Amino acid sequence: MIALKITQVGNSVGVVLPKEALTELGAGKGDTLYLTRAPDGSMRVSAYDDKVQQQIALGEQLMDAHRDVFRALAK
Repeated sequence: MIALKITQVGNSVGVVLPKEALTELGAGKGDTLYLTRAPDGSMRVSAYDDKVQQQIALGEQLMDAHRDVFRALAK
């Protein structure tokens, strides 16, 4: 677990993410992070939008279901 301290940033507050947290998230300066609620009620920080992840999963299902068509198109 990585502890984060809330600090004053101008008229707002923020947290500073240590390098190891950014590496684990696959994120860097200028990237957007998403704070979402997990099914168990906890909060989750991720570098990817859940909607995009759902779209990717649907695309993968489509490609798996029609693998022969995509192979034929790739020739």
